[in-house]
Amino acid sequence: MTRLRMLSGIAVLTAMAASAILGAAPAVAVTPATAFADTVPQSNAATEAETPEPTPLPIPDDPSDPVRAKEYWLDGAKIRDAWRVTRGKGVTIAVLDTGIGEAGGVFGSAVKDGKDMSGVGTADGRTPVGVINRGHGTLVASVAAAPGKPDGTGMIGVAPRANLLSISLGFPGTSSTVPFSEQVAEGMKWAVDNGADVINLSFTTNTLDWDKSWDEAFLYAYEHDVVVIAAAGNRDSGTSIIGAPATIPGVLTVGGVDQTGMASRGASTQGITIGIMAPSESLVGIAADGQVVGWDGTSGAAPIVAGAAALVRAAHPELDAANVINRLIKTAVPVPEMREKPDPLYGYGLLDVNAAVTASVPKVDANPMGDLKEWVRVYRRADAPKDPEPQATATPEAVPPLPPAEPPTEAGSPLLPTTESLRYGTLPLLALTVPGILVALGVTAAARRIRTERGRRTPTP
Repeated sequence: MTRLRMLSGIAVLTAMAASAILGAAPAVAVTPATAFADTVPQSNAATEAETPEPTPLPIPDDPSDPVRAKEYWLDGAKIRDAWRVTRGKGVTIAVLDTGIGEAGGVFGSAVKDGKDMSGVGTADGRTPVGVINRGHGTLVASVAAAPGKPDGTGMIGVAPRANLLSISLGFPGTSSTVPFSEQVAEGMKWAVDNGADVINLSFTTNTLDWDKSWDEAFLYAYEHDVVVIAAAGNRDSGTSIIGAPATIPGVLTVGGVDQTGMASRGASTQGITIGIMAPSESLVGIAADGQVVGWDGTSGAAPIVAGAAALVRAAHPELDAANVINRLIKTAVPVPEMREKPDPLYGYGLLDVNAAVTASVPKVDANPMGDLKEWVRVYRRADAPKDPEPQATATPEAVPPLPPAEPPTEAGSPLLPTTESLRYGTLPLLALTVPGILVALGVTAAARRIRTERGRRTPTP
């Protein structure tokens, strides 16, 4: 098994390297080496404009820095290669979580605005809410868009020049009295109204279904051209199946892999809604107090993809949300263990950010992760218009009543039994008489048998 995992890891890394080489070549419209066998051939009518020429890094980046050396996904997912084109400037990522803490000022001016939906945090959404895992939102934000230090050291996010919105939620177990489903619905709408281009949801409800209020909230995001990213959940946290919001049509669901590109056993789960895989083990992030800490889970894989979506949006501002998602999944690296596309364990494959930013990908007309509006029409039957009242097709005609029954012309014979005499006289009498006769006959027969037996006895001296 170990050897198989090593071989699979080598195969994945080889494929990712090939995609980076092809993706880095400017102004060449070629199909990436990572595309699936049935990828639609490129054509001038169906492809997007060529990617702009790579530009020098806007800030220093020191890969040998101890913290950045731990961010293995920067090279593994070809993020550094994508930085030659963009670092996400002008794109806004909304983080609906426990709140993005001040973290010692490491985010600088990246957090542009915020809002508390729990009723127990501060108005700006910057005070972490909860007692357990209250720094979760800060970790998520750091992976997505931590700006890094000016000297090129320290924790850096996937889209280090993107803006952030901090929407703090009170998860179950906190002192919040606002229903969690309501917090999420209102948080989604607030994020959209305040300029979010990408929304990250690093949580699960552990149930396939979701509150009806989320229908309207997620449709609001889709109708306003926002990319929504959600974590698949973790087995080690008790998530055996993918739950909402990762089950909502149109959401790009992120599963997790280890450092070899194999699906994580503990820090991920599986399901048919998974769209793409990103690292979820041996991660690092910035805690609410500003310290760099290690952590695991698809809560970290999701913001890696959210940052990648921000890079795609910055490099291709003409694309709508459906085509941003399409670029991410169509340029994903397939792994040998995949048996179908999408695969219930790997989705479309492993995230390749450079290919998503630079490759030529045919455009789509609809979100490849599903249509929530159609789902609502089909499955929310209670909300469908009521059937019209049936209308008569002909005028009914009145029918005259039947005449009363005529009395019998001849009286019955007094010698014949009537219905009443049979019901109330003869039948009850028979019911009592017949059992009495049978009992009497039985007693008589028994008496005769006793007398006969006495006559046969022989006297003893």
